[in-house]
Amino acid sequence: MTAAPGLVVAAHGRHCVVETPDGERRICHPRGKKSQAVVGDQVLWQSARHGDGEGTVEQVLERRNLLYRQDEVRSKSFAANLDQVLILLAAEPVFSESLLARALIACEAAGVTPLIALNKSDLVTPFASAWERLWPYRHMGGDGQGAHHYRVLPLSLTQSGAVDRGALLALLADKTTLVLGPSGVGKSTLVNLLVPGAAAQTGEISQALGSGRHTTTTTTLYWLEDARRSALIDSPGFQSFGLNHIAATDLARLMPDMALHLGGCRFYNCTHLHEPGCAVLAQVAEGRAPGLISPPRHRIYRELFAELSTRPY
Repeated sequence: MTAAPGLVVAAHGRHCVVETPDGERRICHPRGKKSQAVVGDQVLWQSARHGDGEGTVEQVLERRNLLYRQDEVRSKSFAANLDQVLILLAAEPVFSESLLARALIACEAAGVTPLIALNKSDLVTPFASAWERLWPYRHMGGDGQGAHHYRVLPLSLTQSGAVDRGALLALLADKTTLVLGPSGVGKSTLVNLLVPGAAAQTGEISQALGSGRHTTTTTTLYWLEDARRSALIDSPGFQSFGLNHIAATDLARLMPDMALHLGGCRFYNCTHLHEPGCAVLAQVAEGRAPGLISPPRHRIYRELFAELSTRPY
């Protein structure tokens, strides 16, 4: 029997749902003991010989990219073959800048474009405070003509909030976008806003995969239009984001505000922590001038450098 092409549109544990080019969906199991397929993967699969409508993933085709996190114990893949990642934060509860920085570094390492969205703009005072905290990200890597490295969007995902659904859909058009963020920021609300019937789809997939009440542990891909050109991938919330797959010496080039000054240090192997003549340290200061690195950003760098320098190999 010849293996057929398919796209992984949901994953839970070792099982996944594969969608064929004509839109049919099949529960598939990995060939062998370990599942390698993640949502967004292009795969080759075969129908199971016992004829129950299920199948097996025979091969995962080469990926353009893979976004994942890794701590001391294990690696957790989010999705593959992404065009962009929408990192969703909220004005309340107060977001962790360290978690945001870690997610952005992972995106840079994977070569995936990140968008940052701050939800709950209807909460005027908390939103103003959170928006102010995002100033370094809103102006990072500016070219002096208004273009910046990261795009940061204000959102209000409430019933009464002024959500420009059309503008959001335009940002997602013809792209595969992963929605990433900690629990409680409104990821499900966003998905339900953009994908009518998403809750029903999630329920069906969850039941099929046997994940039951653990629906939130399932990563699911939704099409934004019948032509299946634009995809939104919903992922479980997270409270930690390990970067053990990244070398400490690579951190600076993966942080755009620091990368701007690399090459100007006195020492070629500068760690940007204490060395004299460090071009990065010279730019660490409070202020709003182009090229400055905020002290909280450099503190995150120091903490990550220490964490990744002491990991066991």
